[in-house]
Amino acid sequence: MSNFFLKNLIEIKIEEIVASEAVILGLDVGDKTVGVAISDRRMKIASGITTISRNGTDRDFKLLLKCVRDCKIGLIVFGWPLQMNGLAGDQCKKVLKFACQLSNFFDTPFAKWDERFSTRAVSSLMIQADLSRGKRKKVINQSAAVYILQGALDFFNRV
Repeated sequence: MSNFFLKNLIEIKIEEIVASEAVILGLDVGDKTVGVAISDRRMKIASGITTISRNGTDRDFKLLLKCVRDCKIGLIVFGWPLQMNGLAGDQCKKVLKFACQLSNFFDTPFAKWDERFSTRAVSSLMIQADLSRGKRKKVINQSAAVYILQGALDFFNRV
């Protein structure tokens, strides 16, 4: 894992991804689930794909590959769960480990995006939309992945 790292978005050449007609995958990696989102080819809109229940790393990666097998992935953006003081903690180490293992399955750049408020923001919107607790629980991680990826897309589109 020592040679592996997640790039910051500022290091990514988005025009190369757009030119290759690839899409960006957004992941919200948690201990129990992985939320999955994907961009459109214009790099404007993030859409949710699924939530993968984590039951073992190899199985998780196979399910993820199955979700995106027909898509050309140009970049994978991971939610980077910094602590409130801005430092990387234990959750960042877990995401880094997951990303390092996933790099065996994808030959594409990986980047990180600060996700400190993603789940809270998505949860608040769902409560305002009057979704029941059960419905929120089913889509919260996928929605957090959309929130993370949309933030990254918005960053690319303002630079």
